[in-house]
Amino acid sequence: MRAAYYESIGPASDVIRVGERPTPHPGPGEVRIRIHASGVNPSDVKARAGARGALAYPYVIPHSDGAGVVDAIGSGVSPSRVGERVWTWNAAWRRSFGTCAEFVCLPSQQAIALPLNTEFDAGACLGIPAMTACHAALGDGPLTGQTVLVTGGAGAVGHYAIQFAKWSGAQVITTVSGASKSQHAKSAGADHVINYREQNVVAVIKELTAGAGVDRIVEVEFGGNLTVSNQVLKVGGVIAAYGSMAIPAPQLPFYPMMFNHTTLHLLLVYALGDKQRQSACRLISDALKSGILINHIGARFALDETAQAHVAVESGSVIGNVVVTVN
Repeated sequence: MRAAYYESIGPASDVIRVGERPTPHPGPGEVRIRIHASGVNPSDVKARAGARGALAYPYVIPHSDGAGVVDAIGSGVSPSRVGERVWTWNAAWRRSFGTCAEFVCLPSQQAIALPLNTEFDAGACLGIPAMTACHAALGDGPLTGQTVLVTGGAGAVGHYAIQFAKWSGAQVITTVSGASKSQHAKSAGADHVINYREQNVVAVIKELTAGAGVDRIVEVEFGGNLTVSNQVLKVGGVIAAYGSMAIPAPQLPFYPMMFNHTTLHLLLVYALGDKQRQSACRLISDALKSGILINHIGARFALDETAQAHVAVESGSVIGNVVVTVN
């Protein structure tokens, strides 16, 4: 099969190759997926660049997210799965064989039915961005009547988080860094968009909520936004944080947060428990079937352009998800 792969850590243009790799065959309990689209996420790029440590395998086919059609099954898997349209999660998590190839074999439970109304490139965005957003927004239950702050509402996770929060009945406030990103966040259904480079985030949120603050924060930059968070979060509020790149080792103001009875959820989508994963998959599937989930593809690349796809993600210039078209 043709695949993108790398045999050493380094810059995308230096280490990513596209060529022939052995075609995998499904083992017991596995399905083989003929990949149509492979999603490129920041975590994939960081792993290839070395941010996650040394290369653990002779070579790595990157990307955890993808979508395609089941074309073969291993023992113990229902034959009815052959021909099924599916999306995947954790394909490259602690494995050397991800979705940036013509085929990938995975445990059957990691191949989730993709509704007919959803294109493969959209399906390739669900495993990390949509599932992170779903769990960060709805991991504690419905949000009816609540006010939710989604930081970085133009990002892949933020764009989905706005939608899930609105779908669950929340009023959504989001922060962005520019006019084009503001429009993107509004397209997801945000009630209020704050340009944090031009506006005082705390003052605007206090005004929008009549001084009450927000019930929940879906947080892309925990350390960098902690001062703001502590000023706008209601007593008993929740911070669901999935990133802290600017300040990776923040100093925690324990007593102010304790006296505000703050709940802090740190989440890693790769490590969700079975019940959490099943809940998120069910919610995502319901949203897709209902046609209410906007899956915004910011850039598409061919398999031979996988290195360029990584560069695009690293640049931070693409609004939306980056996808590699395989078949």
